[in-house]
Amino acid sequence: MKNCFSSYFAGRTLKTAAAFLLGAALFMACAPPASAQKKKKNDQPGSVDAKPMIPMGDEQQIDYLISEMLGAWQLGDIEKLHKDYADDVSVVNGMWAPPIFGWTNYLAIYQQQRMRMQQVRMDRSNTYIKVSGNVGWACYQWEFSGTVDGQPSSAYGHTTLVLERKGDHWVIAHNHTSPAQPPQSGTPASAPQTPPHPNSPSGR
Repeated sequence: MKNCFSSYFAGRTLKTAAAFLLGAALFMACAPPASAQKKKKNDQPGSVDAKPMIPMGDEQQIDYLISEMLGAWQLGDIEKLHKDYADDVSVVNGMWAPPIFGWTNYLAIYQQQRMRMQQVRMDRSNTYIKVSGNVGWACYQWEFSGTVDGQPSSAYGHTTLVLERKGDHWVIAHNHTSPAQPPQSGTPASAPQTPPHPNSPSGR
């Protein structure tokens, strides 16, 4: 796997490399909750220590988990990151690469790639969450900015999560993240680039 990553980065621009880093390591959009996503870039990664003070419904719990997980990802807080992932998690990165199975394998790749990035920021938008019994799923768009190998980089993409309720806690059982083309000049990142699908998010 390491050799595949090395050969990929050797022939790509830093912007493309940043998108691959995001896809290979999780790569996910600290983001505001879905109800407040129009206030973009108003949450800082340090907010992951905050705990909800009132009981939340399943969709709110999942939305909070995503924000907590993304904050931990930006900070490199492995303990908090692990709390939100199942031990048998599977990860698909949107590139032509084998799926990653298990927290231990994912962690090794995450740490390898995270070392190359500084001043990391990830913002998510257009989150859609659905729950059915003990299973839930979420999809959202993300925008990455930061420094990769000492150079400013940015990337856009989509993530779909499958979550499982274990006791009173939700965990991420599957993550599928894909980089996407940046929005057209003058077009907001959250605006749809193709006709909406009947099951597409409502843009909350």
